[in-house]
Amino acid sequence: MNFCTVQPSEIPLSLLLEADPSEAMIQSYLPESLCFAAKDNRQHIVAASVVKAISSQQAELLNIAVKPELQAKGIGSKLLKLTLAQLKERGFHRVELGTGTFGYQLTFYQRLGFRVDVVIKDHFINHYAESIYENRIQHKDMLRLSITL
Repeated sequence: MNFCTVQPSEIPLSLLLEADPSEAMIQSYLPESLCFAAKDNRQHIVAASVVKAISSQQAELLNIAVKPELQAKGIGSKLLKLTLAQLKERGFHRVELGTGTFGYQLTFYQRLGFRVDVVIKDHFINHYAESIYENRIQHKDMLRLSITL
């Protein structure tokens, strides 16, 4: 597995939709973002992270996705660690993200050191045209997490 920086246009939309079900939302943040990826031995992108600068010292992780058949193999953790290291190298001191209030994503981020800052009530109801369900439970609220680099 090769981990590297890539251009936003190189990342397959189908991969990003694994983490964010709204194509419109992805298209709103992707063009101006920093992107990192994991490529297999055929140089196909199998995982990607998308980050946008909020300020000169703060960034937001907007998307991180791994192809479903390769999940739970440590690729996402390695990619997130690389992303955070690259951001630190570029002078960022804090990284934020938004995620649901339950599910494997929350555990994934907390395992890597992210902490809960705030709850945004009804975020997924107000910002997504279609309801988002995980384990037959509707995502309604968003947790804002952060990590200091």
